[in-house]
Amino acid sequence: MPEDQTKPARRLLEPMERIAEVLFGLIMVLTITCSFSVVEVGHGEVRQMLMAALGCNLAWGIIDAVFYLMSCFSARGQGILTLRAVREAADPGKAHRLISDTLPPLLASVLEPAEFEIMRQKLNQLPEPPTCPRLTKNDWLAACGVFLIVFLSTFPVVIPFTLVRNPRLALHVSNGVAVVMLFLTGYQFGRYAGHRPWRMGLSMVAVGGTLVGVTIALGG
Repeated sequence: MPEDQTKPARRLLEPMERIAEVLFGLIMVLTITCSFSVVEVGHGEVRQMLMAALGCNLAWGIIDAVFYLMSCFSARGQGILTLRAVREAADPGKAHRLISDTLPPLLASVLEPAEFEIMRQKLNQLPEPPTCPRLTKNDWLAACGVFLIVFLSTFPVVIPFTLVRNPRLALHVSNGVAVVMLFLTGYQFGRYAGHRPWRMGLSMVAVGGTLVGVTIALGG
């Protein structure tokens, strides 16, 4: 449905969106650092790996931001189409079903027909929707947030390679930082999902490690 401008603006990125972007960025950078061989390497090889990690997450940050904008554009278009369909429905029951389909299933299951009718009437009172969807300022700002999260999640993992002269030790420190970040990401996911945060944190370490292993094995 089109946004009601009288309502307080929603946060640019929901917690689950931020968690997913951090996890995505971590997996991308770990795919590079974990495939990096520390046997007989020099500063040139380390620098090449760092540039590859930064470049990879820079590119995927841009791509993910574009996908986010595409998702926003699609959602707004679907909202406009749904509003038009509700207004054009000759049968109120059909309009109620259209409204129900846009609501979370649990919420829709507890609403009475009279409440759906009130919603239908209020939707009919809204101004005419635009002829086509448009991206808002907040959409662009949120897309920038997506890019920054994916890109900046690279730095904690690659910084040890710039501070520790021994490549093998740097790799161990980098992996340790990544494990901590995966755990914290899972911990926050557990809090948001209403699951045990500590268990979810440990599970995220295992899942993240598995995803990195699969990506490396498949040549990603």
